[in-house]
Amino acid sequence: MKILLINPPHLSIGSRMPNDHLPPLGLLSIGGPLLDEGHEVKLLDADYSFMKHSKIVSEVVLFNPDLVLMGHSGSTSAQPIINELSVLIKEKVSHVKIIIGGVFPTYHWKEILEENPLIDYIVCGEGEKIIVNLVNALSNKVDLKEIKGIVFRNNTEILKTPPESIIKDLEEFRIGWELMEGYNYTYWGQRKAVVIQFSRGCPYPCSYCGQSLFWKKWRHRNPQKLADEIEMLHKRYGIEVINFADENPATYKKAWQEFLEALIEKDLNLTLVGSLRADNIVRDADIMHLYKKAGFERFLLGIENYDETVLERIKKAGSTTMDKEAIQVLRKHDIISMATYVVGFGEETTKDFINSLKQLLDYDPDQIQLLYVTPHKWTPYFDEVKDKKIIQLDQRKWDYKHQILETKLKPWQIILYVKLIEVIMQTRPKALKRLFFHRDKKIRKAMSWYTRIGKRVWIHEWLQFLFNDKHTKKSIQLSEFWK
Repeated sequence: MKILLINPPHLSIGSRMPNDHLPPLGLLSIGGPLLDEGHEVKLLDADYSFMKHSKIVSEVVLFNPDLVLMGHSGSTSAQPIINELSVLIKEKVSHVKIIIGGVFPTYHWKEILEENPLIDYIVCGEGEKIIVNLVNALSNKVDLKEIKGIVFRNNTEILKTPPESIIKDLEEFRIGWELMEGYNYTYWGQRKAVVIQFSRGCPYPCSYCGQSLFWKKWRHRNPQKLADEIEMLHKRYGIEVINFADENPATYKKAWQEFLEALIEKDLNLTLVGSLRADNIVRDADIMHLYKKAGFERFLLGIENYDETVLERIKKAGSTTMDKEAIQVLRKHDIISMATYVVGFGEETTKDFINSLKQLLDYDPDQIQLLYVTPHKWTPYFDEVKDKKIIQLDQRKWDYKHQILETKLKPWQIILYVKLIEVIMQTRPKALKRLFFHRDKKIRKAMSWYTRIGKRVWIHEWLQFLFNDKHTKKSIQLSEFWK
């Protein structure tokens, strides 16, 4: 079958503000198995150039596929765009079948198919095995009731089949890297880059996060095979930067250390960036030199909150003491620490924001990123706040960079405090000293790149708030919004 994978254009700051774009790992991950099954597969990365809807439809008409598969890493905020595209595509290519997947469709399948009759099938859960089975069933006209992990219309009934079992061996399906050809994916300052995973899932039950729910179980790739794949990407495609999509790649220390050592053995001179829990960093203090030698230059740390009571309530399973120690461990080995701090877990007051700033100054991270809590329906946190009122009805802005929940403080006060904290943290003497005089030239360059983007984002967020964000004055509960 002819299959077109579409990465829809996205409004998020991460997609629009940098001059860098990373390949859509999710689509490449299902593209590889489909290619290996003998299907003709093409990637249309409409997010890469913020392609207009009319141009996307023209590309669909030109390729004339049997199937269009759409998905985006920001699946909640991308879904309205997918809905718009499905209408326009079916108007011009009525025979095409549209399949979507991702986290949001996995949990909102019923609402999506009830509201959008032009979407034909939804893949629920991790998609490699399911999409191969679904496409082969469509090709061979097999009864779809036999295919696990999908949702479709059976006459007038919306039918959801039993879930497919998780992929135990992450080497079973390959990533279709060849689908990147034609795109110049870059990151970390216009350097050729890809996104990759060492593991899937997370063993921690943080109430606001859906990682453990979506992936079901933490699993990791074969350390040596992943190192071999990275070597192939470096030599065949000229990749210099590897961005790890994992939430917790170092969960199993033995396997993670094997990977670091295998990569070091190859001596590829790469730059690696990723996310890591503070407790894993502290645990690995004795092998942090291997992290640095393998090429790691930055880790994102989910600090979330300064209040131990809040951390306990959201089941973060961390501590402020551990967070601070992790930053010190990274600094000792010349690895950038980026602390993400989440606003909105409670009814924050001006005093709370002052305390947050004091705590962040005490942590002394190299970089800071403030986010807004986003109450996704599939997370346990949703049940805690489902009776709260919301101020943002535009689903396209449910992207962690816009305030969603109503608070006692006015929205203008919230963004004022958030932006002030960012300015203070990034312009304090310690931060400026590291920015201009850090002993590691590569680290100076990386921090300078991020600072330039940060300035643009800071201004953009203010302009968005002042001229584009429309906050509802209606009294709408969160639970009512998702009905």
